[in-house]
Amino acid sequence: MGFGQFLKAPEYDIKIITYRDVFQSTALESSGCGDEYAERSAVILLDKGDMKKMVLKAGRKAVLKNNFGRVVVHLRPSDYEKGHEGIGYMTNSPWSNALVSSETGGSGVPKFKMIIASISDAKDEKVTSFDE
Repeated sequence: MGFGQFLKAPEYDIKIITYRDVFQSTALESSGCGDEYAERSAVILLDKGDMKKMVLKAGRKAVLKNNFGRVVVHLRPSDYEKGHEGIGYMTNSPWSNALVSSETGGSGVPKFKMIIASISDAKDEKVTSFDE
């Protein structure tokens, strides 16, 4: 038991862009909301440079939170050729939807595409479950 366990992980502000993914959609159809769907959905893709700057490691988990929700997801480096500093990508899923504001600005449609949140290392936390 070390002193470091009592220190809060540093938080960084990011913008999250959501997108559709054919493999995630196929997993939803074949396994419902099973393990394969969760493995493809409970993920944020970050720019490799951002991960280095934020001292976040691939294969670990990250806490994403804002005024509307908090989730723990898997952290993976983006394989996009062009860098996208300050922007993370998530598939449309319960994990990304947990961070979406219910405010619609009179349009009746929430803003799913540009979610403002903070990110930090999840340490030993488990990925958020929506089984309940």
